[in-house]
Amino acid sequence: MRRLRILTWPVHGSYMYYLSQAPHDFYLPVKEGGLNGYGGRGDYDLLGGNVRDIPAEEVKSAPFDVILFQGRWHYEVDQYELLSEAQRQLPRIYLEHDPPRESPTDTKHPVDDPNVLLVHVTHFNDLMWDPGRTPTRVVEHGVIVPPDARYTGELERGLVVVNNLRLRGRRLGADVFQRARERLPLDLAGMDAEAFGGWSLHLEDLHRMQGRYRFFLNPIRYTSLGLAVCEAMMVGLPIVGLATTEMVTAVRHGVSGYLDTDVDRVVEYGQLLLREPGHARELGEAARRTAQERFGIGRFAHDWSEVFLDVAGR
Repeated sequence: MRRLRILTWPVHGSYMYYLSQAPHDFYLPVKEGGLNGYGGRGDYDLLGGNVRDIPAEEVKSAPFDVILFQGRWHYEVDQYELLSEAQRQLPRIYLEHDPPRESPTDTKHPVDDPNVLLVHVTHFNDLMWDPGRTPTRVVEHGVIVPPDARYTGELERGLVVVNNLRLRGRRLGADVFQRARERLPLDLAGMDAEAFGGWSLHLEDLHRMQGRYRFFLNPIRYTSLGLAVCEAMMVGLPIVGLATTEMVTAVRHGVSGYLDTDVDRVVEYGQLLLREPGHARELGEAARRTAQERFGIGRFAHDWSEVFLDVAGR
């Protein structure tokens, strides 16, 4: 199989780690200060040797096979400031991580180009965005957890994992978390979780410790299916959350967890799992089976490799 050289601006560290499992070489442009996707590998020690930093000023003279955009700024601005004219003629992909904000049904995607492939991370996102002339494709999440990260559920608490919950507010369910925490023992993990009395952990450490929790609570109203949900399912946690977006296809109500649009009912499901550890374990085992079938890293790496090879003309 042809090994490709792919230029991309990472906007999500965990996703970049999983994306790098595809058998290709990734180049991350770096600028002083590292803002707006220019931080390169940074201190993300999980990234393998196929992920390399490249100084931004050297990008124009470097050979690439595919350009992968992961943010609007990179597509609308950096494409013209960083890339040469010849590089802008290379196969281009725009990876859309989120559903539309302005209107859930009538927002036109910023990419409207039949020569760019728009890749969505969920079918929900693909359903909601108006892509105009741009062809689309869906590559669902794939995740990895350490072999020893397994559910035990002995801790009679629920775990919430959301990055920057304080700043992201209602869309990510800051108010739902606060409301649920009044009636449920909940811990928060993620970037800036300290604002709510929580903590940040290295990804693999988080995977290992979360198996002790009785259930995973997802308070998010409106976003793509969170990688944290997929990771929790892979560990074997039962999922409790809101019946919105792609969550309703990832979690089978009453089989691998519980979903509802009534926050009070969501809280009651959490209370049920605290009372019935055996039932929680059964749901968690079903969640893990679903994750292994749907969010396996082998399938994910293969799907992305197919995307890269297809746009590059194999």
